[in-house]
Amino acid sequence: MSRRATPVQDRDMSIFSRKKITLPPELRERATLAARKAGYASLEEFVSHVLEREITRIEGGESPPDDQDLQAVTRRLEGLGYLG
Repeated sequence: MSRRATPVQDRDMSIFSRKKITLPPELRERATLAARKAGYASLEEFVSHVLEREITRIEGGESPPDDQDLQAVTRRLEGLGYLG
């Protein structure tokens, strides 16, 4: 009797599955610190967000601005004298 794979049995198809990615120790430490500084709940959440933004950029799509983007625009407008 053969078993048919269901999304739960087939880890590649399951929305609950996770693949592990190994990062070099120095990069992992930097990413962990950046995630904490930016207020992410976990390194995984941070890495997921960064990958999503980069993949969207490469694919030619635009990602919505984040807090860093908005802060950079605000500083630039202040520097140009539009905001005070």
